[in-house]
Amino acid sequence: MPQTDPQQRLAILSHPDAQDCTVYRPDEDDPDAEELDLGDAKILFSGLFQAPVEWDENERAEYFGDAEPDTFVTAYIECEAKPGSADFFVADVGDYVATMPGLGEVVMFYVHDYSDDEQGRHYTLIRDDEPLD
Repeated sequence: MPQTDPQQRLAILSHPDAQDCTVYRPDEDDPDAEELDLGDAKILFSGLFQAPVEWDENERAEYFGDAEPDTFVTAYIECEAKPGSADFFVADVGDYVATMPGLGEVVMFYVHDYSDDEQGRHYTLIRDDEPLD
């Protein structure tokens, strides 16, 4: 499990633009099962995903798949539970993130990829534009 710098973690958790979110993990053994609620976190969006300029058309097509490139965003996600506690988690590829940007609206994201940088784990998410039932 990656070790996040405690100061960087606190900076994300306390950032004025960080939004509340909940992270869910699908059941690997039963795709029809209800997702596991991992818990509450803070998400700090850092912008639209920009494919590296050195990627060729095939690399871009493979990365974006059938999704529209403008649905890809980048963000930092930090669990609100104390590291080392039973409730602590680190979001991973395949997880879902539910955000509530305002007015009761829920916006879902799918964790597509991540890289570790000096500020922690930097995620690439795909916005799910399907309306929730």
